[in-house]
Amino acid sequence: MQENYGLFMSIDREPANGVITWFEYHKHFLLKNGIQEDYVDGHNEHHEDLKRSIKEIIARDKASWFEAARTDPDSLTLDEFLAFRHPESSHTTILALVDELLDKLDRDGDEILTEEEFARLQVGEGGEGLLSQGEFERREIFRLMLDADGDGKADRKELLMYIDPKNPRHAREEAETLVTLADTDHDGKLSLSEVLSKMDLFLGSKMVDTAKSFHDEF
Repeated sequence: MQENYGLFMSIDREPANGVITWFEYHKHFLLKNGIQEDYVDGHNEHHEDLKRSIKEIIARDKASWFEAARTDPDSLTLDEFLAFRHPESSHTTILALVDELLDKLDRDGDEILTEEEFARLQVGEGGEGLLSQGEFERREIFRLMLDADGDGKADRKELLMYIDPKNPRHAREEAETLVTLADTDHDGKLSLSEVLSKMDLFLGSKMVDTAKSFHDEF
């Protein structure tokens, strides 16, 4: 977090007014990626001379920028910049994920999840079917990780704690998955050769890209 604050202050220069414009951030990004300053100062927005990989990052950044910009589409405040850099940790994003979870699982619309609602996933339009696969595991998750006060229900506060990327459960579950998939000799440990042989698996892990963790789960 301190690093992002320092980055914000270093980019906010033209002028230094407490907000970062897309122009300021985009210039910083290009210079950081080794683009010559004369190109940065005089390029057009189509970037014909840049590598495709750089242009794809710019396109993703621009989409994320407009999602984070709540007050002005052309600039970000410090809070908005932190949400732009780490959308998975944004309080606004976490609240939206709680709403999404309730929308999917809260069948009676009371904004509280029961163990039954969490364990038995609804499928199909109108909720005509229920998916019971993995129901036992989901009941265990509800009791051990979600229902903090043990009353058999999960309110918004408990859902926020459960979804929060800082919750240790995310790292624990992902570590167990990585070991299961990469441990080819089934000794319960990962050797360097096993990790290197599954490099794409580890680079695509939620532990590297935490923003995808919630959507992969439900």
